[in-house]
Amino acid sequence: MRGDRRMSSVGSMSHPQSYELLLIPDHSRTRTGAPGRPIRSAVVAATGDTGASGYPRYAGEGMEADIDPETRTVEAVLIDGDELDPGMSVQVAEGNRPTG
Repeated sequence: MRGDRRMSSVGSMSHPQSYELLLIPDHSRTRTGAPGRPIRSAVVAATGDTGASGYPRYAGEGMEADIDPETRTVEAVLIDGDELDPGMSVQVAEGNRPTG
């Protein structure tokens, strides 16, 4: 038997390689209940790691997030190394076409 060669998880990812994330204050919801305007956005790229939530980890522009690629739900997030402040939410941008 040949030696066990491990492939980089980045090279074998079956999930999107990047997303645009939006940081939105919960109080900014519109009259219809839709999310309001984001106060910050960031393009995050796959790190090749799995986060504590069990979903792929993405990082970039001060945001780190575990994202469920099937539902495009942000399962865990850090903003500039800190937990998300109460009253804020992060979501994948609508119409975002992930790469990969």
